[in-house]
Amino acid sequence: MNFLRGVMGGPSAGPQPSGAETIQKLCDRVASSTLLDDRRDAVRALKSLSKKYRLEVGIQAMEHLIHVLQTDRSDSEIIGYALDTLYNVISNDLEEEEQDDSEEENLPKQVDDLGSQFTEIFIKQQENVTLLLALVEEFDFHVRWPGVKLLTSLLKQQGPQVQQIILVSPMGVSRLMDLLADSREVIRNDGVLLLQQLTRSNAAIQKIVAFENAFERLLDIITEEGNSDGGIVVEDCLLLLQNLLKNNNSNQNFFKEGSYIQRMKPWFEVGDDNCGWSAQKVTNLHLMLQLVRVLVSPTNPPGATSSCQKAMFHCGLLQQLCTILMATGVPADILTETINTVSEVIRGCQMNQDYFASVNAPSNPPRPAIVVLLMSMVNERQPFVLRCAVLYCFQCFLYKNQKGQGEIVSTLLPSTIDATGNSVSAGQLLCGGLFSTDSLSNWCAAVALAHALQENATLKEQLLRVQLATSIGNPPVSLLQQCTNILSQGSKVQTRVGLLMLLCTWLSNCSIAVTHFLHNPANIPFLTGQIAENLGEEEQLVQGLCALLLGISIYYNDNSLENYRKEKLKQLIEKRIGRENFIEKLGFISKHELYSRAAQKPQPSFSSPDHMMFDHEFTKLVKELEGVISKAIYKSSEEDKKEEEVKKTLEQHDNIVTHYKKVIREQDQELEELKQRVNTLTSQNEQLQATVTQQVSQIQQHKDQYNLLKVQLGKDAQHHNSHSDTFQMNGIQVEEVSKLKEELEEWKNKHELLQGQLREKDSAIEKLKSSQLELGTTEQSSQTSKSGGLEHNNELQKELEMLRTQVQLQSAEISKLQLENQKLQVTNTSADPALGDSGSTAPNSSELEGRLQQEIRELKSEVKALSEEKESLKQHLDSSSSTVAILQDEKSKLQQEVAESKKEQDDLLVLLADQDQKLSALKIKLKDLGVPVEDEDDIESGDQGDEDEDGDEEEQD
Repeated sequence: MNFLRGVMGGPSAGPQPSGAETIQKLCDRVASSTLLDDRRDAVRALKSLSKKYRLEVGIQAMEHLIHVLQTDRSDSEIIGYALDTLYNVISNDLEEEEQDDSEEENLPKQVDDLGSQFTEIFIKQQENVTLLLALVEEFDFHVRWPGVKLLTSLLKQQGPQVQQIILVSPMGVSRLMDLLADSREVIRNDGVLLLQQLTRSNAAIQKIVAFENAFERLLDIITEEGNSDGGIVVEDCLLLLQNLLKNNNSNQNFFKEGSYIQRMKPWFEVGDDNCGWSAQKVTNLHLMLQLVRVLVSPTNPPGATSSCQKAMFHCGLLQQLCTILMATGVPADILTETINTVSEVIRGCQMNQDYFASVNAPSNPPRPAIVVLLMSMVNERQPFVLRCAVLYCFQCFLYKNQKGQGEIVSTLLPSTIDATGNSVSAGQLLCGGLFSTDSLSNWCAAVALAHALQENATLKEQLLRVQLATSIGNPPVSLLQQCTNILSQGSKVQTRVGLLMLLCTWLSNCSIAVTHFLHNPANIPFLTGQIAENLGEEEQLVQGLCALLLGISIYYNDNSLENYRKEKLKQLIEKRIGRENFIEKLGFISKHELYSRAAQKPQPSFSSPDHMMFDHEFTKLVKELEGVISKAIYKSSEEDKKEEEVKKTLEQHDNIVTHYKKVIREQDQELEELKQRVNTLTSQNEQLQATVTQQVSQIQQHKDQYNLLKVQLGKDAQHHNSHSDTFQMNGIQVEEVSKLKEELEEWKNKHELLQGQLREKDSAIEKLKSSQLELGTTEQSSQTSKSGGLEHNNELQKELEMLRTQVQLQSAEISKLQLENQKLQVTNTSADPALGDSGSTAPNSSELEGRLQQEIRELKSEVKALSEEKESLKQHLDSSSSTVAILQDEKSKLQQEVAESKKEQDDLLVLLADQDQKLSALKIKLKDLGVPVEDEDDIESGDQGDEDEDGDEEEQD
């Protein structure tokens, strides 16, 4: 009861029995009243008492209130009162608001326990949460809003348990997602708060919410509320987005693939006048920057981070962030968070790093943004958090960026330093910070310079060329020598730690730098002296780093200096320090608390400048070298020789690998060219495919038109059989078919005519041949009658017979016969003048033979032309016959379709006749039974009625 008094507020709360009795009576009314109004009034009274008598109402009325939710769902008013009462009992927010500063310290804990206990009682029956989800679906404001608040309170009290119940409920999460689409802003805003609690530390629910289009809805709300100028609703939406995206690779990928990164760009549009920002705007912009960092966090998978970084560059988000970075009047905390955000957007992304290197500050003359940021880093008057952010930005700019590393180191080399002194370079700022009186500037500059040398042996060698002018009249000293000089002067611990980290990074994996370091005879005695001394806890860290530097000098020693060979340095450690003591001092580094903190994440985050001791990348180097240095200290000279041989072999392998890398690089170039060609061919292929698709669509259109014409032809054939000679078939009319047949007949007539002409020519040739033979016989008879017994008569007859046979074969034989005939004429001139006539006949015969040959050739050419014409006619005839066959085939198909349709019509007519008979029989039966039957003729229209009457008359006839 004392606990009860404490919760209820002591004596001021009134006498306990009266309050408890009233609550008991109200609970009885809720349980036993049959009238809904009585139950509603009782629940309303419990609601009014629930804030003051939270414990009593929770203990006595919770079961009755849950029963009301189950049985009286039809009345929204009593449901709303019941939900409000349960909210007052379970929620701790109301109690926390009423607490005074004078109350006891243990009261908040008691209140938290009370809300958690009531929540546990409520969710013990999972059906209660399922019932609450169903009530949240109701559109009635008096039901939905208190339901949302109650469910939010349950999630605050017992988050994991309620999450699991909702997760296994059918469509549980999807029901709650509908709250974001509610037109009433109060419910929508409380729905956002509900989803915040629902998605906290539960990846499964986060994925479901994301795939229920949460990103789209939340971004729409942020845009409607005015982006960064919006109120607390924007803040709530941003917190929910962080819940959905943080440490959830699936949702991050979905966010990127959905092109939601592009919608973040308007958030960071700031004007020229950035003074007078409201506290809400600062909060909103801070959360927006954190949301960007969630997408490009170094803890995300490298592939996902890289794709988000590229998307932010292409959509202009990085450019917008750089604009805020260089703007004036931006609040300090926003500027610091913007620097951290830009750092992670460019970290390890060459494209973004190159863009950041090209950004200039709006000054006169313009200066690179990197130089302006470094000026802030080495300025001890700047805030500590801002200086840490600038260092992180510089580290991210150089991370896996050999080009950027080379540009920074080149500003330190003698050939590139601006002799006029008009502009300050990054290298000069780093050197200035390295040797300033501010220990924090020393540490930041040393770490920044170490990042410029990270995993880049070439730059480590080039940095050995840097010479510094210490004072007027003294010769310049190298940067390496100056670092060791400051180290030996006994400066602050933070400065010495920074310089030792720089030297360890510089000398690691660079034998030339180790040789330069060993060339100074004071360095090794200083290191051994530092390690051998027994100093306090603050100096133990310096001792460990000195041991690490000495170990690097041994492990990467190429034995080029006779006095500082590996074996001699090991003997020195054995005599001056002791191997076990050396290993123990080396272990001080990894055992230090600040080392463990720095190893957790790349961003340097320290509570105070004094804790700024280790760099994240340096912790990786220590982890890598601690073991190999410990082994190297205990190795013998023979083992060292074997190790050197192995190193040489590895160097040869490295050369081979370098060669192959070059070959691969060339192949990559060729591959890029081939890819371009493939892209060109692909585009051409796509164009051709588009053309083919267009042609296919045209063919399909033609097919559709053809099918449509077939259907139309079928209908025409069904209704207009008398005009079947005029329908179209496959685009060719029957009239055209008749024309083709007429043309075919004409061609056949022409062909027969030509055949007749050919036969006439053949007969003429035969006549000419026969006339030639007759001519030969007349010549023979005339010569025999006129010579009258000459001696050479028989010879002439033989020659003439030979002439007749050879005229048909060759024209050359004819000329020979003519010469012989002339000889015969010369020999017979004196015998009889009649021989002159026979001599004149021979030339006439030769002329006749020539004409005959010419005419034969002409006839042959005509015969050839006629045969060609015959072939063409034959081809045309074949094509015409194939067309006719196709037309006949189509005609037969159409006739078959017409026959089938006629058959179907006949079947339908038979069925209709049967139905009419059955209908008339049924009507007769109904009339016999005395049931009035109304004819369809009375219902139909007038014209229809006339037609029906005509039909009836015909039936009567």
